Amino acid sequence: MGNNISVTILTKNSSVHLAECLGALEAFAEVVIVDNGSTDNTLSIASGFRNVTVYEHPFIGFGPLKNIAVDKASNDWILSVDSDEIVTPELADEILGLNLNSTTIYALRRDNYYDRRLIRGCGWQNDQVQRLFYRKSTRYDEKAVHEGLIMNENLKTEHLQSWLKHYPYDSASQLIHKMQHYSTLWAEENQGTKKASPFKAVLYGMVTFFKCYFLKKGWVDGYAGLLISISNANGVFYKYIKLYEADRQNRM
Repeated sequence: MGNNISVTILTKNSSVHLAECLGALEAFAEVVIVDNGSTDNTLSIASGFRNVTVYEHPFIGFGPLKNIAVDKASNDWILSVDSDEIVTPELADEILGLNLNSTTIYALRRDNYYDRRLIRGCGWQNDQVQRLFYRKSTRYDEKAVHEGLIMNENLKTEHLQSWLKHYPYDSASQLIHKMQHYSTLWAEENQGTKKASPFKAVLYGMVTFFKCYFLKKGWVDGYAGLLISISNANGVFYKYIKLYEADRQNRM
């Protein structure tokens, strides 16, 4: 029953995929949710699962919030899952059958979808995410966005064979909302450490679109590939514009 692994999840208005996410985790003895201000029925959905414990905490950045979830867990082995990710039965069986090594971080293969359609380009393919780890050996860094597990020379990564399903976006509105949130967090985090200008914003945005749509074959996904590539480019543009404006404000 996965008694030595705790699953950790962050939620905020995660009701769309949460029931499916939690339903896929019923073989694990403990699921720890840290919710940062849901106003939909996220908490009601979570309360319907016997192995789920919910804590509430204000948003302080993704890295710090994930570490809070890790610290709340009963077990030292942590499987970190997003609320829009589904652990397939094959992946659950593979994880629960592992001979876990405390010096190993286990990386999961991840399929990424737009509106329930598998995306084969845009850099979304061949995705590997480090998610299963021993909390006495590592934890998340303190980044507000694009957080990751801290690696050192004593740790190695092992790649599992089964797949995690990821449903990050179902509409253009969701792409725009996440772009707005992440670009603001990135600009706040990088004030005083990175230089920004309108020229950089335009240049990096154009380069991002070219990479996503042409080099990373976003064109194979038709409309969805075009939309994702443009959204990625806009995200980079606004990251640097917001950083530029924040730096200008600080100089005034």
